[in-house]
Amino acid sequence: MHGEALKIRLAAPPVDGKANEVLIGFLAERLALRVSQVRLVRGHTSREKTLSVPADADPQALLER
Repeated sequence: MHGEALKIRLAAPPVDGKANEVLIGFLAERLALRVSQVRLVRGHTSREKTLSVPADADPQALLER
């Protein structure tokens, strides 16, 4: 956690949306969701992003290693 935000470091380059795809895939996997259920709402080209997930997603799954 980084304040009220979740800080995630990616190995994918921020080229042609590849990092966004990797981020969405990572979050979908950790939250046991389909990729189509994770939506990038804001920050397509920014380091700070806002994503949307279903309300019943378990946020604790992101903090477990």
